[in-house]
Amino acid sequence: MNQTPTTILRTRGLEVGYGGRPVLSNFDFDLRPAEVLCLIGHNGAGKSTLLKTLFGLVRRQRGEVLLDDKPMNMLEPRALTAAGISLVPEGRGIFPGLTVAETMKLGLWSAGVAAEERADRLAWVMTVLPALGQFYQRRAGTLSGGQQQMVSIGRALLSRPRCLLMDEPSIGLAPKLFQDLLQPIRQLQKDSGMAILLVEQNVKEALKISDRVVVMKSGAIIREAVPEELSDNAKLMELY
Repeated sequence: MNQTPTTILRTRGLEVGYGGRPVLSNFDFDLRPAEVLCLIGHNGAGKSTLLKTLFGLVRRQRGEVLLDDKPMNMLEPRALTAAGISLVPEGRGIFPGLTVAETMKLGLWSAGVAAEERADRLAWVMTVLPALGQFYQRRAGTLSGGQQQMVSIGRALLSRPRCLLMDEPSIGLAPKLFQDLLQPIRQLQKDSGMAILLVEQNVKEALKISDRVVVMKSGAIIREAVPEELSDNAKLMELY
């Protein structure tokens, strides 16, 4: 009898660094199915490094990454996408010279969506983010920051992930626009049971859509809490 996995992503004894300098050492972490987990901490705490490692963009030196409680021997973005993991990168990562339509076409190919399924998959993404249709034929470089972020999120959803990694999606966005972007994703998460790992500096806004919070400092987890426990600014300042 198969048991339901207790985590969707987990690290055990993870060690990651750059140029011989460790960023994460003996790092244990877990993301549970169907939750929104907010990862916060000061600049340089290792948050983005963790996301990049989980998506196979940064090589680990030691330790394990487990998917559905099973060790992943090879971490490579295409394999992880096929396994249901998708990334919204910091800085949006879109090509300014491509139209939104071209970006989505490239995204469908990159995600390995079968040709006969692409029209339906794109239609599904447009139901989640209908505002994409308002600028679908425009070049990404002519869009506002919020519109570009919507394109980045839409591209990540093309693989219909069960786990979405989001790295600083609020950069350059006003709080209301940030919430306008995240609310459809939160609704999708509730409807589909998708897990979300959200790395964010805009803590106040991120806590509004989170189920659990992990606080990092200097490559280590120093606190785990529910959002209500960190609603007081004074408590947050103590952690930073």
